[in-house]
Amino acid sequence: MSGTFRERLIRGERLIGTLLSLPAPELAEIASDAGFDWLFLDMEHGALDAGDVLRIVQAAHDPCVCLVRIPENREMWVKKALDTGASGIIIPHINSAEDAARAVHWAKYPPEGGRSVGFSRANRYGARFQENVETANAGTAVVVQVEHIDGVRAIESILGVSGVDAVFIGPYDLSASLGKPGRIQDPDVREAIGAVASTCAGRKVPVGIFAADIPASAKALEDGYSLVCSGIDIGLYSRSAAEIIGELNPRNP
Repeated sequence: MSGTFRERLIRGERLIGTLLSLPAPELAEIASDAGFDWLFLDMEHGALDAGDVLRIVQAAHDPCVCLVRIPENREMWVKKALDTGASGIIIPHINSAEDAARAVHWAKYPPEGGRSVGFSRANRYGARFQENVETANAGTAVVVQVEHIDGVRAIESILGVSGVDAVFIGPYDLSASLGKPGRIQDPDVREAIGAVASTCAGRKVPVGIFAADIPASAKALEDGYSLVCSGIDIGLYSRSAAEIIGELNPRNP
């Protein structure tokens, strides 16, 4: 079944991505060629600035698209991310309906929101300006990230905000907000994650999650997560490098 990435997301299709944190467009080409549905471009914790994101979005190719996690929920970051031509944004630290509404507002052109207008790659540097402003709202995915216990407690109201297309759970920050940083298998952390996932399922809102490796990714898909981010560039390289040394030079300290 075809359609824009946002349409596929809303339909609940299984969409498998990976996280890019390094300013290397070549990695986007490799990931696109490999067959990923989407790339998670991390401006919050990764070493990416707006120029890096632009180059990575240019390097990715259909049907693989880019979603940009912006550093914070501010107008400047939303417009810089979307002006690159990315298919959507992931907004971190959404802890209330007000947070979610603010993100949607800055991501959508009037009359649906307050996104500012300018020439950029998203409208082919002005050549497709009118076409872009008339169609961008329908094609721009807005994914809110719930990664704090406050967001878990407010999930019903967050899902009530028009324009929220999906929820992405951040298990590691969520564990930290519970005083158990990194302990994502702790019963309290799993309960909080489950509460978000079940609420989203009840409201028929797609839900995603970060999974560090293939087994965790497979389990997430089995559990009904449709937007799964499997691994991170630095982790993939680190594991492969360690595997090589482990096989060829196992006595290396």
